[in-house]
Amino acid sequence: MPGQSVAVPDLPEFASMDEAERGTCLALGVESVRADDGLSSSDLAERAAREALGKEGVDARDLGALIVVESRAPETLLSSEATKLQHSLGADRALTFTVGGLGCVSITPALLAARGLMCADPALGDVLVVHGSKPAAAGRYRHPVTVNGDGGQALLLSRTGPVRLLGMAQETNGDYWDLFHVKYRDLPTGQWREECGDLSAYSFRLAMETRSRVSGLIGGLLESHGLKPGDVRGYVSQNLSMAGFTFSEESLGIELMPVCRDNLRQYGHLGPNDVFLNLYTAIERKELVEGDRAVLINVSPVAAWSVLLAEIGPQETAS
Repeated sequence: MPGQSVAVPDLPEFASMDEAERGTCLALGVESVRADDGLSSSDLAERAAREALGKEGVDARDLGALIVVESRAPETLLSSEATKLQHSLGADRALTFTVGGLGCVSITPALLAARGLMCADPALGDVLVVHGSKPAAAGRYRHPVTVNGDGGQALLLSRTGPVRLLGMAQETNGDYWDLFHVKYRDLPTGQWREECGDLSAYSFRLAMETRSRVSGLIGGLLESHGLKPGDVRGYVSQNLSMAGFTFSEESLGIELMPVCRDNLRQYGHLGPNDVFLNLYTAIERKELVEGDRAVLINVSPVAAWSVLLAEIGPQETAS
């Protein structure tokens, strides 16, 4: 996380909002976000990658693959942020590429790709999945959804470790492919604005489909592993708003872990980084311990939905 924290009422765009937008923004439950305009998404990704590798004592030269969850607005067109990161880290032998196009849910295809590579090649080294989260538009407030903060995250995927991903499931619906968009051609970046093409579709129709989709994904994922809802210790989701948490809990009949609300208040929304930030915060707090299982829920208005099933505790090599 960048060291600089900004209170939501102090955001540059807050003063120019109309009364309705200001009220919606304050009701989201985001009190502050980390923000540093001097750091790009690539900078944040690199810092997270170095921290993850250093923590585990892994040399970037030994990575089998480097998968970058692409930023929503690259610094330049035609260049490669993935190979830039590869070069900066010295991961010269790593198979390197990007995934994206699904907003917050883009972390799931990155993990699916990593799992596929490791299953296909038993000799492949560790896989590093990295993302740097920065808002695509000039403002951090996304009406009426959330407030974006800055953050980088890296996940080191290995055949052993303290957390096991038991399963992953994902669905998409192209009917909403441009529900949220930023028109940028022939516009200075200061004039970029994220727009919602249909507020009623977001707040009602997509919400109802989300309830059905996520419920089906969770039920199917648990059933495929011979588990029941009572076998899940906790649920975490991406951090959008307090109202969004309440909707998820009431519509799915679950209770989200407290870390979700705590991290929303102080960090806002960090795109694909949210669910693993919440998971590892819960582990650090001992709210999830060895043997516990957790379900990670991710939703994107493009529209895409995914659920991940994780198990806490040391794993056997074969797993």
